[in-house]
Amino acid sequence: MVATSPFQCLTLTLLILPPLLLTTYFMAVFPSPPAPVSIHPSLASLPPTSKSWSIYPEDFYPGGGYATFPNGRVRYWLVGPEKGKRARQRDRDELHVVLIHGLSIPAIVWKDVAPSLAARGYRVLLYDLYGRGYSDAPLMTYDTNLYTNQLALLMQYLKWEKANIVGVSMGGGIAAAFTAQFPHLTDEGVGLLACAGLMESDDISRTAKFMSSPLVQSLASSRPVQTYLRHLTNQTVARNTLDDKPNVILEIVRLQSAHLPGYNNALSSSLRDGPIRGQTSAFQSSAFEGKRVLILHGTKDVTVRPKYASLIDSTVTSKAHKKVIFINGAGHDLSVSHSKEVTDALVNLLSGSNWKTIPS
Repeated sequence: MVATSPFQCLTLTLLILPPLLLTTYFMAVFPSPPAPVSIHPSLASLPPTSKSWSIYPEDFYPGGGYATFPNGRVRYWLVGPEKGKRARQRDRDELHVVLIHGLSIPAIVWKDVAPSLAARGYRVLLYDLYGRGYSDAPLMTYDTNLYTNQLALLMQYLKWEKANIVGVSMGGGIAAAFTAQFPHLTDEGVGLLACAGLMESDDISRTAKFMSSPLVQSLASSRPVQTYLRHLTNQTVARNTLDDKPNVILEIVRLQSAHLPGYNNALSSSLRDGPIRGQTSAFQSSAFEGKRVLILHGTKDVTVRPKYASLIDSTVTSKAHKKVIFINGAGHDLSVSHSKEVTDALVNLLSGSNWKTIPS
């Protein structure tokens, strides 16, 4: 038996005691309370002289209002008759429609479709996603749940029991995820226009990947870069106002990027973490069973390529009433460039007339 000297005992104690105390501390320490969410302002914070107010004013649609949620204020509009059309075979239920915009352009993207649906008797809800337009921009990860919860809270706020859900581009990915997560809030129709959600990383440009990196976003959010962007944008807007037909859609993207500190972060985080990719399980959800699903795509779409329409068709359950329509010559902005064709297809979806039946 080897004798242990007092010096050896002291050495062992000094070696063992610090890690033991540190381990005990980290296991027992009580965490600090979470920090409140930092929220960047929306277009509503810009002065009335800003070009954004003439292009996309706060009252762009009638029936506007704000709903305040934990992640910031959300701007919404309700257009169309208050009672709206009645749902088929459910005389007590009104037929509600939600239109969800895409990655970079707020609800102005529905500028022709929404009034046309309203004129045909539908009650339509439009709103700006977090970080766009007149909705606040929380400084957080813009993942799928942020967007689906935003819509669920908004419908609860408006006391809508359910609605037909229509989305364009990234909004289509949100519509699919919302249907899968909240089937009890989703009515009979789901519209997926130029729909993202299943995109592969290779289809996202290297420039977009580079610009959405956290390092580049930190640089882009710095005061000197923001000041330069505002100067550059103001010059561009001034030149374009001399044109007969300025591209208001492009201008509102530039104005948001230059004047809203949370906008670029919302876009870059959505590219990395949002419902643009990885939504296979949502499209495969049994929540689509028995629903009418419109898959509408332009043949000239180079942003979300037409192959994804066919992929969505094969991914959504065969127990859904699916219809795939390609608009010849339409690009990714089909809700603006081909608003009549889009409106007609949506009316067909909502009415259910001449819709494809479930395969036997």
